[in-house]
Amino acid sequence: MGSVVSRRRLLKAGGSAALAAGVAPSIIIPRRAKAQQKTLRILKWIHARAAYDEWFTETYAKEWGESNDTVVLVDKVGFAEVDSRAMAEAERRRGHDLVMLLTPGAAYEDQVIDHREIHEECAHRHDSVLDFAKRSTYDPVTKRYFGVSLGYQPTVVVYRKDLWQSVGMEPDSWANVLAGGRRIKLLNEKPVGFSLAPETNSEWTLRAIMYGFGSSEQDENGEAALKSKATLETLKYVKALYDEAMTKEVLAWDVVSNDRLMLNGEGCLTLDTVNVLRASESMNLPVARDLRLAKVPDGPAARVGPAWGLSTCFIWKFADNIEGAKQFLVDYVGSSRQALLASGFQSLPTWPATVPDLAAVVAEDPVGGAPGKYALLADAVAWTTNIGQPGHTSAAVSEIFHRGLIPTMFARAATGQLTPDEALAQAHGESQQIFQKWKERRKI
Repeated sequence: MGSVVSRRRLLKAGGSAALAAGVAPSIIIPRRAKAQQKTLRILKWIHARAAYDEWFTETYAKEWGESNDTVVLVDKVGFAEVDSRAMAEAERRRGHDLVMLLTPGAAYEDQVIDHREIHEECAHRHDSVLDFAKRSTYDPVTKRYFGVSLGYQPTVVVYRKDLWQSVGMEPDSWANVLAGGRRIKLLNEKPVGFSLAPETNSEWTLRAIMYGFGSSEQDENGEAALKSKATLETLKYVKALYDEAMTKEVLAWDVVSNDRLMLNGEGCLTLDTVNVLRASESMNLPVARDLRLAKVPDGPAARVGPAWGLSTCFIWKFADNIEGAKQFLVDYVGSSRQALLASGFQSLPTWPATVPDLAAVVAEDPVGGAPGKYALLADAVAWTTNIGQPGHTSAAVSEIFHRGLIPTMFARAATGQLTPDEALAQAHGESQQIFQKWKERRKI
């Protein structure tokens, strides 16, 4: 390529770098201000697509505020900041009414309302929520809903069609990703781009590989299950991938490094969302004509990966406007079609009945260029699951995610700092302690 895609340029294009940006407050004020007007305060991440945030604040929230005689205040913060801000609010017991996350939020259960009423109303209007979305927001031990899922970003393979065709392979299985990635790196010096750093992209990527190999943090009963033959095989696979098909730079990557690798034409494949393609289109990059999407690769156990960010919202117990927040969420679910379009297909509906013609919508994208480039998203639910599958996304699973235990385990094994057996034993010990803590708190 003739130029390098910078972090700043990626931000302007609405790429994943927007997730790392700072605070960006927006205020939606109804036209007729009245003394008795209520206020609804929302904390959310800066979306990878600027068009989505514009729709959320200037269309949906503004119109909702006018219809409900409410001043809606939206604080948009960098993706990495949302959890720290939420933790601070939970400790102070004051802050926003609604908090919107992409990462697991089960650990907040004691500080939020039971969202059952919202789920029941949405089910009445729109039928049932997707199973993995329910498993991400419901605690089967306490029988409480600690959040509401508003949409999901499916994990997809983003790859260079020209490079994979040159070696006569498709990245449709984890075995092929290793074999094809090895050849492409050898012949073209274009590595596979999977982060092994302690950041959220590696959390999702490594779980996609684990789940495909039959490994998980827990079993279907919510018991710690990291130590297994499947996890050991996954560690050995990732070490081979690191040694033979990747770059050593992945150990120090941030949340947009894999995006830059692909957009600069320096890599052959990564796992991410459709945003990499969207960014290449909006910046009119030469690589855009060769980038394609594929399903999560098939593994020895399954073709499955966690949602690359499940949009989940919760309402604090100490919120000033609990009833308004409930209504906002119910109405938002009814606007899932608009959210899908505004997000550039990065907010697929977790309540499928809200977009019954999803297949036709994603197949007819007017921007993508190549016909049917996004059509595979119609079946994304078939390979999408929740963090901590086959169980629920519990508080223990959430803590493991936020503490970076999984990427640390893989990085130690991949670099030879520890043998795969040693890395697994160490991570399993930490995992057991986390599960025991939450078991004592009667959350698992």
